[in-house]
Amino acid sequence: MTEKPILYLIPTPIGNLDDITVRALKTLEIVNIIFCEDTRETKKLLKKYNIQNKLASCHEYNEEEIKEKVLYYLESGFNVGLVTDQGTPLISDPGYKIVEYIAKSDYNIVSLPGPTAFVPALTVSALPPQPFLFYGFLNAKKEKQKRELEALKNYPFTIIFYEAPHRLMETLANMQEILGKRKISISREISKKFENTYRGELGSLPKIELKGEFVLVVEGAKNKLDFSSLSIIEHINLYLEDGLTPNEAMKKVAQERGVAKSIIYKEYQQKK
Repeated sequence: MTEKPILYLIPTPIGNLDDITVRALKTLEIVNIIFCEDTRETKKLLKKYNIQNKLASCHEYNEEEIKEKVLYYLESGFNVGLVTDQGTPLISDPGYKIVEYIAKSDYNIVSLPGPTAFVPALTVSALPPQPFLFYGFLNAKKEKQKRELEALKNYPFTIIFYEAPHRLMETLANMQEILGKRKISISREISKKFENTYRGELGSLPKIELKGEFVLVVEGAKNKLDFSSLSIIEHINLYLEDGLTPNEAMKKVAQERGVAKSIIYKEYQQKK
């Protein structure tokens, strides 16, 4: 019986092109087609390693269409590669819709280990490395971003964010307002020539050069809150008053009480 073809998720360097693995290079050579976020960026990588292969564009605006094409290639017996411009596919990059669709179609999916920006940023941060929450990009709109930070402010573990240079200072100001005085590590240009990490506290950081992509590693909440005196409804209402939606509030209450969300939802529906 012939094995089913495979969709390979192939990490690519986040800066220094030498960071690619031997296995990733071999996989880029053997797949029948490579779907990539920007064909121009992927061509640079393939040219450096003398790899010639068929490329097709796959980005956040055409992923619904491309998932059908990926399935077509797999059904035709071809192995498919998926890359993004930098780092591991799906990690704050396109690819989730494709993986979800191909998984439902019962084809093999293999994700290769490799470069991703948040791991080196975490390990150089001098903050507790585990447990941690990788959050990715906050909402770009100020009020929505503040609501997201409100939902995160009582988490007791290290939280990792990505941010663009033109939004960094406003995001740091929002963090200071919502999260208060906490340790933070900010890494920029990871693996590149001008890689740098700033460490300090929200509100008292050194001057930051606003160039390149940033990874923010933020200290978790120090004081673990005790909600045992609150009923489930009172606990939910606490977060509704903070501006969270009922669904966000129930999810947060379930996490803090260590129970299934379905239990919280049932109680909420009975008592509201």
